[in-house]
Amino acid sequence: MIENTPMNFLDAINWDANGLVPAIAQEQATGDVLMLAWMNRLALQHTVEQGKAVYFSRSRQRLWYKGEESGHIQTVHEIRLDCDADVVLLKVTQTGHTPGIACHTGRHSCFFSILKDGVWHASDPILKDPQSIYKS
Repeated sequence: MIENTPMNFLDAINWDANGLVPAIAQEQATGDVLMLAWMNRLALQHTVEQGKAVYFSRSRQRLWYKGEESGHIQTVHEIRLDCDADVVLLKVTQTGHTPGIACHTGRHSCFFSILKDGVWHASDPILKDPQSIYKS
């Protein structure tokens, strides 16, 4: 994505006590918010170097290359930092399925639940059965 980028841009980020920053993935073409994940310094560095989204999995305590199991890769076009330098926004193209699947539930976006009358309702369809996407 960015060739020969000095890594001192990482020092401008206000990392939390665990060395993480929330990262929002937004679809470049539609503006849809696809997901929120976490990045550590190495994840953000790899994202910049490879031009593909790399996150830090808090549950697995390791780098998570988006699409490593599902094939649903996020190509990164732009990286933004919010005014407090504590949230990263990735403008991405979600690939691997048409329309793009970003959520582990097989949906386009992780933000598929809408609150109506005090109850959460799934508003977006499952595009592909998660059982067929991920290894057991």
